[in-house]
Order: sequence, then structure tokens, then C-alpha cells
Amino acid sequence: MDERFDLIVLGGGSAGYAAARTAVDMGASVAVAEQGPLGGLCILRGCMPSKAILASSNSLYRAQHAAELGIKTGALEPDLPAVIARKRRLVREFAEYRIEQLESPDLTLVAGEGRFLAPDRVQVGDRVLTAPKTIIATGSVPFVPKTPGLEEAGYLTSDEALELEELPDSMCVVGGGPIGLELGQFFSRMGAKVILLQRSRCVLSGEDEAVGSALGEYLREDGMDLRCNTQLTAVERRNGKKVLHLQQGDDECVAEVDEILVATGRAPAIATLDLAAAGVDSTSRGVTVDDAMRTSNPNIFAVGDTTATFDIVHVAIQQGEIAAHNALAAGAPRYMDYRVVPIVVFTEPQYGRVGMTEKEARAKGLPILTASYPFDDHGKALCLGETRGFVKMVAHAATGEILGYQVLGPEGGELIHECIVALHYRATAQEFMRIPHYHPTLAEILTYPAEEIAEQIAIGNGS
Repeated sequence: MDERFDLIVLGGGSAGYAAARTAVDMGASVAVAEQGPLGGLCILRGCMPSKAILASSNSLYRAQHAAELGIKTGALEPDLPAVIARKRRLVREFAEYRIEQLESPDLTLVAGEGRFLAPDRVQVGDRVLTAPKTIIATGSVPFVPKTPGLEEAGYLTSDEALELEELPDSMCVVGGGPIGLELGQFFSRMGAKVILLQRSRCVLSGEDEAVGSALGEYLREDGMDLRCNTQLTAVERRNGKKVLHLQQGDDECVAEVDEILVATGRAPAIATLDLAAAGVDSTSRGVTVDDAMRTSNPNIFAVGDTTATFDIVHVAIQQGEIAAHNALAAGAPRYMDYRVVPIVVFTEPQYGRVGMTEKEARAKGLPILTASYPFDDHGKALCLGETRGFVKMVAHAATGEILGYQVLGPEGGELIHECIVALHYRATAQEFMRIPHYHPTLAEILTYPAEEIAEQIAIGNGS
């Protein structure tokens, strides 16, 4: 017999849990279908475990360079099994808390993978759930491009890389996005010889080129073999090594490594849902949704990594909350606003960005002014010995409204939050420059580009 609910949520990760809790708070009966393990990508194989291990490699790096601050250290040796054991302990604690929430008596947790039988019927194992509304939140899986010989030679994705307890002598990281850069720097700092391959001219190819070029140079300075404009065309095993066949511009070459980490992004985990039975449209990038998180079937919503929007946890949580509200509430729907979406890459130096890049603003034909300031001319950064990187503001040339801000530098992921608030309230450069900042702090540097842009606007107005 079918089990009836007000709402079915497919997936118990961050987005699915946010949707389920919102629905419960609205008084709905909710079933959450989750094949496990419980916890979600962020906790189990994404944000939290990766940041846990990065804390270890970054501490090792600082200790190795402590002499620059007048501190003598003895021999230093990383203990990868201990690093992974600490990571597992933290992940277990995070996951246990999430599991307690999912196993709440307010929710019906159904173990298994869901599949649509009809728009209002979902099969999970030998159970059939029915509800007038459904939210798809099944997350994502690592995307691995088809490369001749790769399967036969063997490779790691980020999932397996986070569990490695034995450090390979050498590693090739395929992909210059956030995952590849963070894990590539981790293994490099732990002592592996790392080759990182990036198909475009610089890493973080979606950002302004100045960011990717600068970060790439910093990674090279740290000892990583970064090769841009390079594609992996084939792989073979030879004498216990993995031989990489590379296309570098017009040249072909080979390299040998012990391990390959494929970090070319993630793909939506929707293949087994039978979306056609639900009347839900999708592309290779994910389920098609509007800003109310509705799919092509108005009674079915999709959130998080399953959608062709942003694969960012805080965005997924917002999407889950909005989807649940719109699925259950009568009256005016709520909509996602992607104008202020921060992005952080946890390399060292960190990169934080909110709003438009200069490239995006110019592509929209907006009249803009830009200004930047380097950390190597900033007092607090010099005191800390953290002088790599810069900050950059993009503002509307006529009004001074801040359209975007980039921070590549020490604590960039923390510093960007002041800029997030500024964009949220549509602050201008003129207003931002007048906000008091304590001296000496890293945050002071954020006001310098604002001062320059305000001066440019004043000159343009004849002031």
C-alpha cells in the first residue's frame, strides 16, 4: 500500500535537510529518501573533510617557514595517517549530529534510492511513497572525462583522495578548479611531487585572468609543477608507473607519476531518478529550474547540486528552504536572488569573491571603474609575513555602487564577508571608504580601492 505524505524529499544532504526541516516547521508530513551513508556531501566528502586536512598541511607549511619570523624549528615530518584519523573523527562527529536531525520523529526517513513511478509517486526499495509535491536533492558525483587508458591505469577522485593514508611520491592532478587546487596544494605541501594540469591559460578560468595568473605563480613558487594550456590525452601503465600523454599547446610530451587525481568537477546525481516519468526536464548540467526552484513540472522542485545553478552549500540550503516554502505555502512564492553569491577557494593564499568580476561586468556592457591594492604594500600583511595577493573592487562608474569584490590573499575567505554585506545593502565605494577600520588589521586594505574609485568619481564629476 502506498504511504502518503505532504512532501517527499529525495536526498538527505544539506539541501534536502534544509527543505525537510522547513517543511516540518510548516506543519507538513515529510518523507526523506536517502540511500546513505547519512550526512551529505559537504560533511562526508566535501567541505568539512577537505578543510580538516588543509588545516594540517597549512600548519606544516607555516612551521617549515617559521625561520622567516625568527623561529627555529627542528626536523618536521607529516603523519598522513594521523591527519586522516583526525579528519575522520571530525567528520564522524558532524555526521552524527546530522543523523540525529534526520532521525527526528518529525521526519520519516526511508533508506534507499528513490525513483519516480509518476509525478506524485516515488519508489524507494520495496516501498512506494506518494505526495502532491516532491523536492529533488540527490546531490552530485565526481565527473570523470573519458580519457583513453585512464580506467585501466586507475585513478582517484576527490572522494578517494580524502581517504589516502599513504602519500604517493608523485601525483598528477587533472583540473585547475577549486577542488584540484585545494587538494593539489595539500598533497604538494605534504611532500608529494605534484603536476597540475589545466586546459585553459590559467587556473580558476571562470575568474578574471589576473586572479588565476597570480595564484598559479604562487603555486609554482611553492613547488607545484603547474602546466596550463595542457590536456591529458591518454594514460598507460609502464613499470609500475602511470604514464601521462600530454598535449601542451602544439607540443606533445609524456610524464610519469605514481597516482592520478581527477578533479574535473562534479555531475548531478540524477541518472537513476527516471525524471521522464515525473515530467521533469534536465540537461547534462542538471535539472532545469526557475528562481522559485520549480522544475518543468510545477509540483516538483530541485535544489542543490542537482540543478544547473551553483554547487555551493550555503546556496543549496537557501534553495532547499525556498523550495519547501513554495511547495507548501499558499500565496506569493519566494525566489532565489543570485546577485550576492560569495565564492571562496581555500588555497593559500585564499581567494574570496562576491558579485561580478571585471570580465562579467564588461560583458554586460556596464560602465565600471576598478581599483586594486597589493598585500605586499599593506602594513599588517607585512607584519604577518603574508604578502601574496591583492584586493580588487569593481564599481559602477556613475553611482559608485559596488558591483563586485575580489580578495586574493591572507584570510581571503574571511575578509570577503565584509564585502558581502556591502553588496547586499548596495553600498557605494564612497560609503565603504568612510566605514572605520581598526589599525592595524588586514581588513583595512579593503578600503583602499574604495578610496581610489571615490576619487575617480569625484574627478569625473568635477569635484
